[in-house]
Amino acid sequence: MNILNQILEAKKIEVSGLRKKFTFNSFREMEFFEKKSLCFTESLRKNGSISIIAEIKKASPSKGLIREDFNHKKIADIYFKEEVQAVSVLTDSNFFQGKLKFLSEIAKDKQAPLLRKDFIIDEYQVFESKAHGADIILLIAEALTKNQINELSYAAAEAGVEVLLEMHSKDQLDKIDFRLNNLIGINNRNLEDFSVDLETTAGLSAKLPEEIFIVSESGIKTKDDVKFLKENRTDAILVGEYLMKAKDISSKLIELKEWCRFES
Repeated sequence: MNILNQILEAKKIEVSGLRKKFTFNSFREMEFFEKKSLCFTESLRKNGSISIIAEIKKASPSKGLIREDFNHKKIADIYFKEEVQAVSVLTDSNFFQGKLKFLSEIAKDKQAPLLRKDFIIDEYQVFESKAHGADIILLIAEALTKNQINELSYAAAEAGVEVLLEMHSKDQLDKIDFRLNNLIGINNRNLEDFSVDLETTAGLSAKLPEEIFIVSESGIKTKDDVKFLKENRTDAILVGEYLMKAKDISSKLIELKEWCRFES
């Protein structure tokens, strides 16, 4: 069983517990549910460079612990100060050492849209995400059927959150209704063996409709990486490990922002 399947099996157990503990109404009564979400796609239209989704990630199955002096709120404050277009928060506990409270605690003082990055397979998780302050949720096409993608996307619209729909191969193209999902993440990391190749973004971006917003995810570490993505239809990049491993996150982010600017 590959790592993605292991994660999904664990997530099914987690969702079963979530359904026993909560109702849709209980999510609606929580702190953030009725608050208007911050719109990420609006910032994409206004931004004069490749947009940055800066990620808060403590660990991963492939790399283990990524950052020892991990403080989610301090990291978020740096990201907000440097005016990133969105912040991604890992909330999976079993494989990434994340916590849902990371999201809700950051949401109390958020200055940019928050993406809940988890393995969402059920509409309860969609409503849970909004209730804890998410503005965007990640859906992974590789982990879902076409019907599940549509159902969860409609649930997101009902809850008032955007969807970043992630794909990794052309095999997932037939699952996607691009009239419903116009924010597409291209994961350069193969979730079966965790190998990374930026050519994944180049190959898939050429197959997507012109009106789609494209977010390149994983493996972005150098100025040349960003230059390559600029040349391949990329509207935004999601960067985690590069920032999480930095001794000085702020200086690394300032450098990354310079790389992302389009030449006038």
